[in-house]
Amino acid sequence: MASDDIAQLADALSKTHVGDGELSYKGLGLKLDNAESVEQLALDIKQHQGLRALCLEGNTLGVEAAQAIAKALESKDMLQRCYWSDMFTGRLRSEIPPALRSMGSAIMSAGARLTELDLSDNAFGPDGVKGIEQLLKSPSCHTLRELRLNNCGMGIGGGKILAEALIECHRQSSALGAPLRLRVFVAGRNRLENEGATALAKAFKLMGSLEEIHVPQNGINYKGVMALASAMQHNPELRVLNLNDNTFTKKGTLAMAQALRHLRNIQVINFGDCLVRSEGAIALAAVLREGLPILKELNLSFGEITEAAALVVAQAVTDKPHMEKVDLNGNCLGEEGCEALKEAMENMNKGDMLASLSDDEGEPDDEDEEDDSGDDDDDDDDVSDDYNEENEEYSEITKENGITTNGDSPVSPDSPAEITSFLSCPSAEKLLQLGEMRTNLQQEVDASEPHKAAELLLKIASLYSDDPETKTAVLDTIDAVLKKLLCGSTLQSYCFLSTLLVMMGLLKGEGKIKGTLLVPGQLLCLEHAVQQEYFPKHHASLLYIFLSKNGGGLKSCGSARERLSSALERRCHDQH
Repeated sequence: MASDDIAQLADALSKTHVGDGELSYKGLGLKLDNAESVEQLALDIKQHQGLRALCLEGNTLGVEAAQAIAKALESKDMLQRCYWSDMFTGRLRSEIPPALRSMGSAIMSAGARLTELDLSDNAFGPDGVKGIEQLLKSPSCHTLRELRLNNCGMGIGGGKILAEALIECHRQSSALGAPLRLRVFVAGRNRLENEGATALAKAFKLMGSLEEIHVPQNGINYKGVMALASAMQHNPELRVLNLNDNTFTKKGTLAMAQALRHLRNIQVINFGDCLVRSEGAIALAAVLREGLPILKELNLSFGEITEAAALVVAQAVTDKPHMEKVDLNGNCLGEEGCEALKEAMENMNKGDMLASLSDDEGEPDDEDEEDDSGDDDDDDDDVSDDYNEENEEYSEITKENGITTNGDSPVSPDSPAEITSFLSCPSAEKLLQLGEMRTNLQQEVDASEPHKAAELLLKIASLYSDDPETKTAVLDTIDAVLKKLLCGSTLQSYCFLSTLLVMMGLLKGEGKIKGTLLVPGQLLCLEHAVQQEYFPKHHASLLYIFLSKNGGGLKSCGSARERLSSALERRCHDQH
C-alpha cells in the first residue's frame, strides 16, 4: 500500500468512534480491498475488550478485507450488534456472499450471541442471503431481536431462503427451550412479491413475537397481503406495521382489517400508496371504531379513496385518545372534498391531526370509474386460474379472515323448497305464502357473505307496497334480516353496508358487483330500518355520508330518497 494511502487510512481511522462497547467506522468511506488495508482496523477490533457492537456502515469491503476482519472477530464472544449496512458499494455481486460467509463464520466460532443484525442497502440479491443463511440458522442468532435487510434486492428466491432460515432458527432454539423472539423485521424494497411475502408470513406466524414489521415497496398484491394478514394475528405485541407501496385492493384490505381486530398494541399503521380504495377504507374505519385503542398514526395516502369514505375514516378516529396523525393526502377527494374533510376534523377538534392534502388527485370522473371497473373485471378473470391453483391456501386464509368477497351460492343447498322458490323469483304473493317460514329467510344471510346478504335484502325490499299486509310482511322480514346482519362485529356490518352501497350505486366497488336499478320501496324499507333500535347510529352516519355525497343517481326514486335522507339525518343527530 502506498504511503499516501496509509496516511489517508490512518487519518480516517483516527475518526473512529469508540464507546459503550461499540467500535464505529460509520461513513468513513474506506475502500478496504485486502488484508493490508484493514490491518489497523483488525488490530483495533482485537484490542477492544468487551466489544459489543461493530459498525462498518458506509465503507466498502472486498473478500480479503472481510476475511481479515473475520479473523479479528473470532475471539469476540461478547459481540451483540452488527451494523453492516451499505458495506459493499462498488463490489461485484459475486464478492459479497464469500465476504458475508467469512464474517458470519467468525461470529459463530466466537460463540457470540447477536441481538441486532443490519445489512441494509447492500444489493446482494438472493446469493447474498445465502451468505448469511448459516449464520441465521446458528445459535449465534437464537437471541436475535432486530433484523434489518432493507433495500437488498433479495427477490422471491432470497425471501424464501430467509424465511426457511428463520424457521430453522426458531426450530433449533425452541428445542433448546429458548425460542427465537425476533421483535423488529425490516425488508423494504426487496422485490419479495407474493411468493416471498407468503414464505416470510409462515416464519412470522411461527415466531409470534414481532413488534415492528416494515416491508414497503415489495410488489406484493392481495395474495401476499392476505398471507401476511393471517400471520399478523399471531403477533399480538405488534406496534408498527408498514406495508407502504404494495397493492392491497379490496381482498387484501379486508384481510388486513380482520387481522387488526386482534392487535391491541398497534401504534403506527402505514398503508399509504397501497390502493386501499373506498371499500377498504370503510373496512379500516370499522376496525378503528371497535379496536386499535392506542393508535397514534394512520397513513392511508394515495389509495384512490373518495370523499365520502375519507369522511367515514375521519369520524372513526374521533375517539382515539392517542391519535397524532391521519394522512389522507393524494386520494380522490376533490377540492370541495378536501375542504369538507378539513371542516369535519376541525369540528371534532382534531384539525391539527390531519396531514396536508396538497397532493389530492381530484374527484374521479365517470369515465375513469367506468374504465377502472372494466379493469377490475379483467383482473378477476386473469386471476381465476390462480384461484384454482392456490384454492386450498386461499380458502384457508379467507376462512380465517371471516369474510368472503364474492357473491357465489345465492341460495343455501339445504333451503326448503318454498324459500328456494321465493329467492329464485321473489314476489309479494310468495312472501305472504311463506307465513311463519319468513323467519327462515334470516338463515339465508350471514354477515360473512356481504354480497349475498345485500342481494337478499334488496330483493325483499323491492316487494314493498302500500298494501297493509304486504307492507307488514316486508318490513318484519327486513327487520329480522338486518337484526342478524348488524349484530356481529363492526367490521362485518360495515362490509355488508359498503356492499349494499355499491349495489345501490352510491359507492364504486371492485370486481363484478354492479349497481342495481332501485325502486322507491327499497329506500322506504331503509327509511324504516334506520329508525329502529337495532340500527346503530354510526351505521346510519355511514349511509348518510354516502347518500348526501353520492346520492344524485337516486333522484328517480323521488320523495323516497328525501324521506330516507331525512330519517338518516335525524338518526345521526339522535342523542340516544
